[in-house]
Amino acid sequence: ELKSVLEKGKSEQIRQIIADTLFLSIDDVGENASQDTLKNWDSLQQLNLVLALEQAFAVRFKPEEFALMTNVEKIIEQLNAKGA
Repeated sequence: ELKSVLEKGKSEQIRQIIADTLFLSIDDVGENASQDTLKNWDSLQQLNLVLALEQAFAVRFKPEEFALMTNVEKIIEQLNAKGA
């Protein structure tokens, strides 16, 4: 129960970071947002997004991990793997 509440909060925080990075409203960044659904989410913005996530969650990602972070769910998986 608590874990699902925490995951929901993390998802919303990630969606807000994506929205801020891509100059969008959080309303434009749904739970299923991905590089395929958001046209602003290109390779340059991917780097900016990863940097913003690293800062927000006090973690560091390797370049090979950047490539895996293509949607909200996969970003959560990578953050969870880092213990964030």
